[in-house]
Amino acid sequence: MSDSSLLPDDLNDDSDSQHERYSALKTYISEDIRKLALILIIAGFIGLGINYFILCICLGLIVFFALQLRSLYLVNQWISQHSNEPPPDLSGVWGALLFNVYRAQRRERTMQAEMVGLIDRAQSSLMALEEAVVLVDEQHYLEWWNPAAERLLGLKFGDRKRPVQTIMRNPEFIKYFNHVNDFPDGLVIESSLAAGRYTQIKITRFGYDSRLLVAYDVTRIRKLEQMRKDFVDNVSHELRTPLTVLSGYLETLYENDEMPQRWRRAFDQMQQQTRRMNALVNDLLLLSRLESESLQSKNQIIDMAELMNQLFDDAQGYNTEYGHTLNLNLESHNDLIGSDMELASAFGNLITNAIKYTPPHGTVTISWQDRGEEAIFSVQDTGIGINSLHLPRLTERFYRVDSGRSRETGGTGLGLAIVKHVLAQHDAYLEVESKEQLGSIFRAVFPKHRLHPPENPSDHLMDGE
Repeated sequence: MSDSSLLPDDLNDDSDSQHERYSALKTYISEDIRKLALILIIAGFIGLGINYFILCICLGLIVFFALQLRSLYLVNQWISQHSNEPPPDLSGVWGALLFNVYRAQRRERTMQAEMVGLIDRAQSSLMALEEAVVLVDEQHYLEWWNPAAERLLGLKFGDRKRPVQTIMRNPEFIKYFNHVNDFPDGLVIESSLAAGRYTQIKITRFGYDSRLLVAYDVTRIRKLEQMRKDFVDNVSHELRTPLTVLSGYLETLYENDEMPQRWRRAFDQMQQQTRRMNALVNDLLLLSRLESESLQSKNQIIDMAELMNQLFDDAQGYNTEYGHTLNLNLESHNDLIGSDMELASAFGNLITNAIKYTPPHGTVTISWQDRGEEAIFSVQDTGIGINSLHLPRLTERFYRVDSGRSRETGGTGLGLAIVKHVLAQHDAYLEVESKEQLGSIFRAVFPKHRLHPPENPSDHLMDGE
């Protein structure tokens, strides 16, 4: 290298000429060969002059190898002690080696600087967040957190490298931390720092077993939700009495033989709307009760053969004006552990929906069957079906696929919301398959720990129609 001062500016315009200089190994070797040839020629002439040709040639070779050893020594010294400084000015293969090593180091340092800058910016962004962010390592020790975590979770500087379970001792949190996959929506817990404040926590696994914990204050949302529940509950209770009175008077007047015939149609419509309002109020009160009792245990052993037959009988009574073919398949030996009233209400909603939204003389099949370690209550119909665009929102309150059709059938828009709440409280979930004009299948899927095998399976197996 003729100018070592160019080396620190490896990435500037001179780097291209330097790269060209050392672009081929043949070029590097030829430079050393020329040097060797020059030394041997000089030694040969001296040897001829003093009549010691062979001796001078050997001395020339020794000089060449001594120079190579000196270059090797300088390379070793630079790599071991001064690799951050420009390399010594060497020619030939050793110079090319030094240049390439130095260039690789420069590139690596540039990449490291960029990575450090990126990490600094990411960390600054996390520090500015109002949400708490906590990193937990593979041993479940606290590794890093932002200032919001100190405000929301009460973490302190001395908590670093301590097990997260010894800092956040809430039993629900420990259960969530150890079984993250069982809580797809995260966890809401009451803050240990201030009474009446609530924190939403979401944990994500990454790497081998590291975890990212994100938490944020949901106190305002909880208060608004509680206000909504109280409002719905109070309004529903307040509506119940006047609706009962109104329904009673309407029924009395409608049954009066002296009522003019032209008024009967109006009274009939008023009775229909009153019944619809009563159904809506009852559903709202049921939803409110389900929400308030979400933490209560559901540990009754429900005889599914008896419940399925009861549901089938009720469905036959409801089916009178529709003329459907109703089928009952009881293929599972298992009973259920839960609340019989709540499950009967949820299953009944699925059955009445199938009957209502199936054109006359269709087929509705009610089943209780096993699927591996799970058990499924299903209702299949040959109805009008549901467009796949609507399926994700079916269980929302008052969501209607077709508002006109819901008014004609007298639906309240709360049936599937009730089903969702009941199933969630029984650790179950709802599966829906539907195609327009081909019908639908609604499945309530119950996990193994909610099943109770009967003592005499033969008594629980039957098929009905």
